[in-house]
Amino acid sequence: MLPLRYARQWRLASIVLLLCVLLITLMPAVWFWPDRVRLITWLEAIDKWVHGITFVILALWFAGQYRPGSYWRIATALLMFGVLIEICQRFVSYRSAEWFDIAADAAGIMIGLAIAMTGIGGWCLHMENWYSKRQTGVSVD
Repeated sequence: MLPLRYARQWRLASIVLLLCVLLITLMPAVWFWPDRVRLITWLEAIDKWVHGITFVILALWFAGQYRPGSYWRIATALLMFGVLIEICQRFVSYRSAEWFDIAADAAGIMIGLAIAMTGIGGWCLHMENWYSKRQTGVSVD
């Protein structure tokens, strides 16, 4: 992990984020929508995109907290999280588990970490420095 001042808060936020993603993936998607057939058709069309984008965001989130040398650990852990989601969905009658979802997760992880390697990784440290300067009254131009 990077030398973050608020490492405990970042970890707590990470746990909350992962729990929210897990809960959303296990919720029925159609319980609140009036035209369920149209919604299901639409969701099936964008399902893999949603998986990919979600895992791009997760990869960028964790890349903000860890050094580039640890990105392989992030990739492994997020891929295992994607597998966990699919396993959990097998036990829920209104969701389906698919291997292509894991492939979309893996693609999202690779894209997210590739973006992080362009210089966005470590963004948490930059935010903390910005916040610290703001709190002390130093100009944050």
